[in-house]
Amino acid sequence: MADALTLVGRSSSHFTRVARMFALDLGVSLAFRPVLDMTSLDPAIYGDNPALKVPVLIDEAGALFGTENICRELARRSGRRDQAILRGDLASRLVANAEEMILHGMQTDVILVIQANAGGDAAASPKARRSLENVLGDLDAHVDELVAALPAGRLVSFCETALYCLVTHLPWRKVLAIEAYGRLAAFGARYGERASARATAYRFDAA
Repeated sequence: MADALTLVGRSSSHFTRVARMFALDLGVSLAFRPVLDMTSLDPAIYGDNPALKVPVLIDEAGALFGTENICRELARRSGRRDQAILRGDLASRLVANAEEMILHGMQTDVILVIQANAGGDAAASPKARRSLENVLGDLDAHVDELVAALPAGRLVSFCETALYCLVTHLPWRKVLAIEAYGRLAAFGARYGERASARATAYRFDAA
């Protein structure tokens, strides 16, 4: 694309990875600016996001906050919006519920990681952990139907990409093993064969 795009984020972040995979799958070139210190209180470090969160997309119009907004903008810029299935595009109740559950799982994952990093015991939040387990159980039971409900001609979908990023992030951050959820594990193995997945493996950014 003619306009320079920069993604501010973390290579260890599943929210950032969704945006990076979308860009790669849609052929949109992005520069990447890692946030090295998530304890910083300076919004400028986070692409001027006052919420002190990533990812943030920076283009000629300024900053755009949040994974869903970024994926929508990437799809628009790619010229292949009709091949990108974004959250809310489909009327299917199965897909809508899965999108909600995936995002809830991602947010809960972050809560448990922060708690562990703060020295707390993840078991001290039994509702959060049980909620995550319930979500994974429901997604595991319906993942094959979910994939089948998506349009055959799609190039990429927010639902699948976010689900893949979640099920690979949980074991990587040692929040929860995924082996007990056999269908999700199989989905993750299949989706992980995509070039965009191989190019965005989780790691901790270094200065």
